[in-house]
Amino acid sequence: MNTTRTLCFVIAALSSHGALVCRLGQVRRSWRENAYRTLVITLLLQCLTLTMGAVAMVNERFLGVGNLATLVMHVSAVAFCVSAQIILLRWANTAEEAVRRTGYWLITGIALNALLIALFLIADGIGRPASDFSSGSGQPLVLIYLLVFIVSQAVPCVTIFRQCGPYTRMAEKAELRPALRLLSVAAVILFFYCLARTVGIVTAACGIDLGGWKLAANVFSAVGIATLSLSLTISSWGTPAGQLLGWAHSYGSYQALYPLWRDLYGSSPDMVLEPPGVSVADLDYRLHRRVIEIRDGWPDLRPCIDRTASGPAGANRGAGDDSRQAFAEAAQIRRALHAKHTCIISDDNKDPDGFEDRDTDNFMAEVDWFAKVASACRKLGNTR
Repeated sequence: MNTTRTLCFVIAALSSHGALVCRLGQVRRSWRENAYRTLVITLLLQCLTLTMGAVAMVNERFLGVGNLATLVMHVSAVAFCVSAQIILLRWANTAEEAVRRTGYWLITGIALNALLIALFLIADGIGRPASDFSSGSGQPLVLIYLLVFIVSQAVPCVTIFRQCGPYTRMAEKAELRPALRLLSVAAVILFFYCLARTVGIVTAACGIDLGGWKLAANVFSAVGIATLSLSLTISSWGTPAGQLLGWAHSYGSYQALYPLWRDLYGSSPDMVLEPPGVSVADLDYRLHRRVIEIRDGWPDLRPCIDRTASGPAGANRGAGDDSRQAFAEAAQIRRALHAKHTCIISDDNKDPDGFEDRDTDNFMAEVDWFAKVASACRKLGNTR
């Protein structure tokens, strides 16, 4: 159980500090922006919360004061939630509206932290065992302190989730929409953390042992913090990640087209503009060339196509319409290549149509169709 709890904490800490480092890399060009400074402050508070959590786990006394690390962790967590709410306001509202609502949240955060500090001192938090604040306590004042802290975390989760939907539709900047969606997901997960934490505290106060279910709060916390960190940094890594995914998709399509391209190239070597190679430099160009070469190799094969012949029996049993068409096309290519290589071409076999009359204006749809035919060609065997 301790291993799982430590692993969850490490995940949350690494994601938080990673997000901070990611955003600090933009400090030179973005520091003058209020939204950027607010974001950095939010991430600093998030890292402070987790750092104090680590200190509290290792030592009950911080700077010689008992449970001070726990108090600082809770106070910084409240400030962190308020700061995250302010970020959302700055993302989705005009400057004047954001400033007005920011004032309300700052006052609320200060009041909550003052209440937490007062409850901590009244409940003699300095002299109590650390377990009272981690697993719950039967002492009424400690229980009230912990429940106030949880409410201070749950309310921003609810407000952020409620606001993210309308703000996502209103956002003028396209890069904000994925951040807002991730932020709403993080709010839901962290709200479940608050519920799990409440159940754990109340059951501990009642003397009920939840066993392994006590780890639910740790799991929700780790996943929620990691998702929140992603939402606060997605504008930094979202575009490069999208480009990388696009490159990977293009590379997969390029390789998937090879069986079909290979068969047509073997039949019509003149269709190739450049000698075939293994380099993937300038991948977009190479993918377009591969599609064009498949198209160019098709006219030489059309006189050998027999559209009246059916595909191989059982080769595509249970497949969808596109898969059945792809297998039928691959089988016709196989027969046409055989006919061309053996010089056995019937006058009735001349095909007046294009390559299944696919929409050549939609490049990616054409690539996907060629990939299905290529996959069918590979399954049917070497057609050369």
